[in-house]
Amino acid sequence: MPNISTETVCFVIVKAREFDVKVAPEELDDGSNPTDDDMQRILEDYADDPTYEELRSFLAAQSDDDLKELVALTWIGRGDYGADDWDEVLSEVPDVRERHTVAYLLGTPLLADYLEEGLSQFGLSCEEFELGRL
Repeated sequence: MPNISTETVCFVIVKAREFDVKVAPEELDDGSNPTDDDMQRILEDYADDPTYEELRSFLAAQSDDDLKELVALTWIGRGDYGADDWDEVLSEVPDVRERHTVAYLLGTPLLADYLEEGLSQFGLSCEEFELGRL
């Protein structure tokens, strides 16, 4: 069973979802139609995205144990392991500071979905946390 607080995991889930929702580039002022290249860039990542920076800073401030558990929950949520394998999963997570774990988590597609599924494997959810943030 994870020792990391559900609120911490839920904060990561909420921020990861916020970051995953991209903003369409601004319309051209001259009223012309966007080109094919512009259409391919409808959903863009911005290096200075404040939500990304908030999530990165939050993850960087977490303890090694919490980062390890976030990775373990991600792997369980992805289906690599089951909840019964918790101790084994934790032993498989490499040293979090040497392996750039924050970058690994931020670069994980569907991170929010995997963490949410990982929590659900332990009978936990973010329902109360999300209700409190609305």
